[in-house]
Amino acid sequence: MKKQLKVRFYDYVNHPYEHVRDALKKDALNVFQAATKAATSRAQTVASELHIDFGGIGVKTDINITVKSVEEKVAKPGSGPITRLLLEWAATAMPRLFPLMKGELSIYPLTSTETQLDFSGIYELPFGPVGKTLNAIVGHRIAEVSVHRFVDDVAGYLRQSLD
Repeated sequence: MKKQLKVRFYDYVNHPYEHVRDALKKDALNVFQAATKAATSRAQTVASELHIDFGGIGVKTDINITVKSVEEKVAKPGSGPITRLLLEWAATAMPRLFPLMKGELSIYPLTSTETQLDFSGIYELPFGPVGKTLNAIVGHRIAEVSVHRFVDDVAGYLRQSLD
């Protein structure tokens, strides 16, 4: 059985929940691609791009993101609405060098004009038994930074594109 570890990050978008929800329900993959692509000339590919800066060294890789499902719960007394996108991503080239990520991107209103993006996921260590040692040294930090960057990029893109 492969070892799975948890990672979580959140950010907000200064737009109403309905606008953020609608943009992601309409075409989440396009939002992810546009948010994470460094060059607009590559925006037509099926991959998104993760990029991190770890100890002054920049690392980037194209990833294939799959939206497994979208679930929306309407507001009930005592709780607000929430939309959840179940996601998976893996590196397109040399996938065994990067963790396989499975997670949930939750979207919910903070106020009438702010929306929370909350990513919670697990990743499978690459390299089998050697991965456990590498994870202890740098792997978990790389997974955390890549999730942080992904959520930050998506939130930033939505802030600008929904104006």
